[in-house]
Amino acid sequence: MSTPATLRLSILDQSPVPSGSTPAQALRNSIALAQHVESLGYRRFWMSEHHAMEMLACTAPEIMLARIGAETSHIRIGSGGIMLPHYTALKVAETFRTLHALYPGRVDLGIGRAPGGGPIEAAALRRYRGGQTTTPHIDDFPDQLAELIAFLHHGFPANHPFSRVLVSPDSPGSPDLWLLGSSSVSGATAAQLGLPYAFAHFFSAEGTRFAIEHYQREFVTNAALGESQRAQPEALAAIGVICAETQGEAERLFQTVRLLQLRIRQNDRRPVATPSEATAELAGLYGQFGPATPDSTEFPRYFYGTPDKVRAQLLDMAAKLNINEFVVNTIAHDQAARLRSYTLLAEAFALNAAAPSNPELAATAA
Repeated sequence: MSTPATLRLSILDQSPVPSGSTPAQALRNSIALAQHVESLGYRRFWMSEHHAMEMLACTAPEIMLARIGAETSHIRIGSGGIMLPHYTALKVAETFRTLHALYPGRVDLGIGRAPGGGPIEAAALRRYRGGQTTTPHIDDFPDQLAELIAFLHHGFPANHPFSRVLVSPDSPGSPDLWLLGSSSVSGATAAQLGLPYAFAHFFSAEGTRFAIEHYQREFVTNAALGESQRAQPEALAAIGVICAETQGEAERLFQTVRLLQLRIRQNDRRPVATPSEATAELAGLYGQFGPATPDSTEFPRYFYGTPDKVRAQLLDMAAKLNINEFVVNTIAHDQAARLRSYTLLAEAFALNAAAPSNPELAATAA
């Protein structure tokens, strides 16, 4: 069972673009955030991949990770995730082997299959079109994933033509491969392949328990993963969090997220609103108290409140799901409020800022 001392906290950042600001500033905010949370003792810093959205600036997490790795010293850096259907397995392997060569012992390669945008963007990003953007999508994700594992771990049989491909830079070790998802299908795939699994609870809270428990129950080890092989299942949940000194302030900041969630459902990709802008827009749509959004799921997608309240909720969720790590996503219009939220959460869990958040790197350094 997870306790405040054993529960690990990590970060998923999407480079949110505040209204009145710019995408370039949002990317700089992400770099500053990575430095800040490393100093607080968070374990990982993952960057997402989204396309054609005014509200989110990070379309190329691998580029951001190259910069963030240079601006930090020990926090694990990774993708949350790379949308594999848009790319070839070899190119992804080369990109993340490059990051691994630059920052050995620190790189996570989170893989997803969602488009990271709307249907038009998915068509524009498609590897195969047959000359038409309307060509039906070819779902070869399982084959791509198997290829990626083989490229990362020299796993092609001797008679396979790709066995002669040198994935450069070829240095000891490899990035740690994770499978990301928001359904039981992804959980089953991660279990069959022996991969660690990250469930995007903040994106879809339906079926979280079923997907994670199925993964934990059906997990099998996979020797093809080489030194990254897991003897036991390793699952985490990606959640939304806003912490503030008072419940009232947390609720005020959360109005930004409520409006953002509503806009996403309506395919409205405008930049992130201020709390006052969000409150006014929600009131105009739904009246003084905002939209009625009863939570029918076991756990909310976003936890908001004082540090003690959020801490208790996260410990309860971790215990019920038998997990010991959360990846936390915090969206706020004000960068200072975002930094403060992560600080309060770190203090609530007494994260150790003095110790490296990456035990593998510490062992290597020793």
